[in-house]
Amino acid sequence: MIRIAITGPESSGKTTLCQSLSEHFNVDFIPEFARTYLEITDGKYKQPDLDEIAKGQLESITSSQSKINVCDSDFSVLEIWSAYKYGNVSDYISEIVKKDLFDLHILCTPDIPWEEDALRENPDTRDRLFELYKESLNRNDKNFIIVSGEHKSRIEKSLQFIDLILKV
Repeated sequence: MIRIAITGPESSGKTTLCQSLSEHFNVDFIPEFARTYLEITDGKYKQPDLDEIAKGQLESITSSQSKINVCDSDFSVLEIWSAYKYGNVSDYISEIVKKDLFDLHILCTPDIPWEEDALRENPDTRDRLFELYKESLNRNDKNFIIVSGEHKSRIEKSLQFIDLILKV
């Protein structure tokens, strides 16, 4: 089983890339559990909710039996968000971020226009948050690539690296 995580700041094209990759490989993608969780709570949450979101995301990932899992999110999202919003990160999220759950992380650059969404919070800090994602992936020694620009070039670069993993 190959697991690919799409990550990055809000409104950086993660879900669009997931949809395209899942169509290419003819597999369902694993949605971002945070979105499902926050839709139920009308976007309201406190720091302990982030652990519950992490548990839900982990369950979604580990229960999939697909040969290729394309995941709309990884755990660095929760690590960065918790540190950014609350000034600290729970032990649970810190530990899960360190686990080697994905074969490849695809970090989306926020170089596309912001799309308003009731669950999104920070249109003005995407570049700073992107740097935090990059730092987290490096610090935790994750295998990752950065995609940017038009959607077509993001797909092409992603497929190039996924194909390398599939050939191993």
